[in-house]
Amino acid sequence: MLCPKCDATMQSLELPYVRSLRCSQCHGLWVAVGEERELVASAAQVDTGDVAVGAHYNGIDRITCPSCTGDTQLIRMVDAAQPHIWFESCGVCFGRFYDAGELRDTAEHTIAEFLRNLDAPERV
Repeated sequence: MLCPKCDATMQSLELPYVRSLRCSQCHGLWVAVGEERELVASAAQVDTGDVAVGAHYNGIDRITCPSCTGDTQLIRMVDAAQPHIWFESCGVCFGRFYDAGELRDTAEHTIAEFLRNLDAPERV
């Protein structure tokens, strides 16, 4: 499977009972449906990519699902609890793509996060 953002090879995560993948180049994460909670609990171990690289690739949208066949477009979503986090989700297989650093950010709930959420830009 190829990364929907940079077209590099996606590699299996080394966790038991997990089907999710990490990009070998940009370190984005393809999270299989139902695995998000487990991966958030292991975010520091799983989301090892550079946040600056993730921010660069976060600007790329209109990407296709790496899991579904055909040209299924991923939908840009906002984390309701932390609206500064934007990820992509498939409306068919319900997998999610997180750019490097986004899953780690999802796992953090600090005062700084709360203040950053107050100033989160609106999606257009």
